[in-house]
Amino acid sequence: MDSIQNRIIAFAKLGAFLGQFSIDKIKKIDNIEHNEIFFDGFLHQIKLAQEKNSWFTKDNVLFSLNSLHKSLTENNLNTFTKSLDSTIKPSKKVAIVMAGNIPLVGFHDFLSVLISGHSVLVKQSSSDKHLLPFLAKYLEYVEPTFKGKITFTEEKLTDFDAVIATGSDNTARYFEYYFKNKPNIIRKSRNSVAVITGKETEEDFIKLSDDVFQYFGLGCRSVSKLYVPKGYNFDAFFTGMYAKKDMIENAKYANNYDYNKAVYLMSLFDLLENGFLMIKEDESYASPIATIFYEYYDNETDLKIKLHQDKDKIQCIVAKDFIENEIAFGQTQHPKLTDYADGVNTLEFLSTI
Repeated sequence: MDSIQNRIIAFAKLGAFLGQFSIDKIKKIDNIEHNEIFFDGFLHQIKLAQEKNSWFTKDNVLFSLNSLHKSLTENNLNTFTKSLDSTIKPSKKVAIVMAGNIPLVGFHDFLSVLISGHSVLVKQSSSDKHLLPFLAKYLEYVEPTFKGKITFTEEKLTDFDAVIATGSDNTARYFEYYFKNKPNIIRKSRNSVAVITGKETEEDFIKLSDDVFQYFGLGCRSVSKLYVPKGYNFDAFFTGMYAKKDMIENAKYANNYDYNKAVYLMSLFDLLENGFLMIKEDESYASPIATIFYEYYDNETDLKIKLHQDKDKIQCIVAKDFIENEIAFGQTQHPKLTDYADGVNTLEFLSTI
């Protein structure tokens, strides 16, 4: 019988399966259900994901899998779903249009739809199409009621009741028009910022390097913009960033660094750089690969007002005792299941369709 508890147990089993694939060691564990069918196959999918998208390095894929492993426990899933009505409701078909900027970036929406008791119709990004279908097949093995409720398509989306779509600001305008007659969540581009006050420790900046460099800065939770006090000296910041100096050994990252540096120099922009990261004064939130934008602020009150006014463009604010709902240094890439993208409660939306 289909029930929330059965679905929770299924995703918890998936979490246990993913625990075998960590950055430190990939190790087959004896008591994982259906390992004889899925373990070697998933190793192959990880390899395919890397070959298809060179931003999806082995470490980045494994980091994503490890994050899901930590999230998908029975305790976390029970907390996540406690607001769901346990009575069986008619299942609707929910389409998800996924981004492909980081590995399995659409998993939270996929989880939310299925755990709510709905069917899911997934249109993946061509940049990230190997991992999720395999994990979906694992879910069908551990919980047979999922069979027939998970569909992947590369065709035009048809025959669905609601939609969750993520894309750039340009594609979001298309989504808003195309899906205007369906209940929807449309997500646009967002970036994350860090507020520097001058009171940070060396350890804070080392942790901030995780927020800046994980997934090469391609995630919406990646810090792409700094706010610093007038006259700020960036030495301590660059010292902390040095923890990620090996980033430049990735050929694609190095090519982007060289290209963007050449563009800035030819344009006579002022910039500071350390051989693998450039910082440039700029009011924009979205910075190119290997670049962090920064902006000076005169007083904290004005900055808080600005951050509030621009909240629709900002995913995370990293700071230390500066503002409500701030995220600690080093924590942007460790969201809880209840940290909804764009602050929109997906489960609440799914309960209303």
